Amino acid sequence: MASFDYVALDLAGAARSGRIKAADEGDARAQLERRRLAPVKVSPHAPVAARDGQGMFGDRLGGRDRSLFTRQLATLVAVSTLEEALRTIALQADRPKLKRVVEQVHAAVLEGYRLSDALGRPAGTFPPLYRAMVAAGEASGALPTILDRLADLLDQQQKVAAKITTALVYPAVLAAVACLVVTVLMVFVIPKVVEQFDSMGQTLPLLTRIVIGLSSFLQHFGWLLALALAGLAVAYWRALRNRTFKLRADRFFLGLPFVGQLIRNVHAARLARTLATMIASGLPMLEGLVLTAGTVRNAALRGGMDEMIAGVREGGALSTAMRRAGVFPPVLVYMTASGESSGRVDAMLSRAAEYLEREFDTFTATLLSLLEPAIIVVLGGVVATIVLSILLPILQINTLAMN
Repeated sequence: MASFDYVALDLAGAARSGRIKAADEGDARAQLERRRLAPVKVSPHAPVAARDGQGMFGDRLGGRDRSLFTRQLATLVAVSTLEEALRTIALQADRPKLKRVVEQVHAAVLEGYRLSDALGRPAGTFPPLYRAMVAAGEASGALPTILDRLADLLDQQQKVAAKITTALVYPAVLAAVACLVVTVLMVFVIPKVVEQFDSMGQTLPLLTRIVIGLSSFLQHFGWLLALALAGLAVAYWRALRNRTFKLRADRFFLGLPFVGQLIRNVHAARLARTLATMIASGLPMLEGLVLTAGTVRNAALRGGMDEMIAGVREGGALSTAMRRAGVFPPVLVYMTASGESSGRVDAMLSRAAEYLEREFDTFTATLLSLLEPAIIVVLGGVVATIVLSILLPILQINTLAMN
């Protein structure tokens, strides 16, 4: 069935607007008349983003903006009406993208939509999980409380994302600088030194000849090597679109000694905290699992989530389904089972998330403390090897001159 936007008059003569599902425009008008509304305008529904000329990705909010909007809405809706809260947020928004999104949500609320439906008007901005929690708050009459929980969840996800970025960016920059230094030495410094050695007519040491050979290769074929690496990266990115290849790649990363544990703990903490928030907000566990599974990008862990959903749908316990999936940390399974036996699943899932996040913090801190000196030592060793390859012929010439 299609969706139609309408403007109609009620028995008191007041204008009413909203959206209705019907087979065609005539059916929509008939439904409105059965509701004792006089249709004034009925037209096929067009998403706000399309009407405003914004692309599907044009008004997507980043995690920080979404978290800020949720926190502001949770604070304002507790002391004012929803319409006033949205209008206030739109007026004080300093980012054009956020301002456009809030204005679209505000316009939809004025048309008579529920907040959970209005949040779906800016295409691709608020995920289904977000809107489901808002809908639960509207149904239970505890919207401010659930918005606070949702804001806490988004804040925590932002903190974890920032820690992951810190853990990845710093070593990557350090390694890139190290590679740049070595490349400059090999491409620009070594050739100048080779010119001096060639004029001496002496047999060079093996280490020097190896370094000169590598330098010559980078000079003549470095562009080809860079092109080949870029081609491999593009081929890998395209191959990830294949489900079978992505599943194998994700399983490979999960099987790595340290990286696998890091990935597993991050996803498990996210699952536990999200599921705890949704259960505490009054959403059914099965619906929470289905919505949470949509946020898991690792194909191996997503397969485990699908097995969990199937187990719970068949009437099994959440902890039993987790155990059968075999991809989640034992501590999460144990604490989930404890929560089920005590009737406090949401509280135990929150504790499990806190424990896994502390494990992640400790792991990344230890990894960074070891990785930084390791990169420096490797860079120092490479530079020392290059310098030694230059000094050996000089020492050899000096020895011959003294004899």
